[in-house]
Amino acid sequence: MKERLQKIIAAAGIDSRRHVEVLITTGRVSVNGKIVTELGVKADPQVDVIRVDGNTISVEKTFYYIALHKPAEYVTTMSDPQNRPTVVDLVRDVPERVYPVGRLDYESSGLLLLTNDGDFAQKIQHPRFQVPKTYRVKITGRLSREELKQIASGVKLPDGIFKPENLKVEKFNDKSTWLSLTLREGKNRIIRRGFEAAGRQVARLVRESIGNITLTGLKEGQWRDLTSREINQLLQETAQKGKNILDNRLKINNSRRRARRSAS
Repeated sequence: MKERLQKIIAAAGIDSRRHVEVLITTGRVSVNGKIVTELGVKADPQVDVIRVDGNTISVEKTFYYIALHKPAEYVTTMSDPQNRPTVVDLVRDVPERVYPVGRLDYESSGLLLLTNDGDFAQKIQHPRFQVPKTYRVKITGRLSREELKQIASGVKLPDGIFKPENLKVEKFNDKSTWLSLTLREGKNRIIRRGFEAAGRQVARLVRESIGNITLTGLKEGQWRDLTSREINQLLQETAQKGKNILDNRLKINNSRRRARRSAS
């Protein structure tokens, strides 16, 4: 059965679908010996010979779903031009090549998922599915109640609004404040930028959970396989979110149709 090329390659574990699209548009993918640079092209992985950088891909493989406790001062990429340690260095003993689902910046620590399943990665990190992620954040200085309310109501940034959910103070002293919060978006360094815009510096940032997956039992640098139950719960959550989005779109379309009929 023919499917979009980027979906086939991502499902083969080469990289996330977003990055696979870059591979295609930059001419690094071929089908039956012909270079493909358009994203709409379809192929049949059981019939067509698909190559990435000259290497034939195989769709028959074992999928891995991993929870890693990322330490600070590791980059969340497959390699680093500055030769800094990467999260991939921590999972060298995984039999298949896995890649990060989303990112945690260099200074941050906490939960990071890795996989070789492109469809899974796409569903977990795509903004429309809004998978909740919880964080513990240490900021400089003691945060007042008024400041807490202002941040919870939203902080304007050049690329949108930083508006954390469930923002709570855990503990504080005159020099620092520990908070917990939930986000459903993954814009670059948005927590650090949000607090900086509110006049506070982030001293520590730890991601505690992604959906139903937590750091429980994992020390920094350790990883474990996700259970089938955890994987299914995550996918069910994204499926339900996708259904809600579709339902809302249908309601809007039906409302517009009724409005047009009334107008005519």
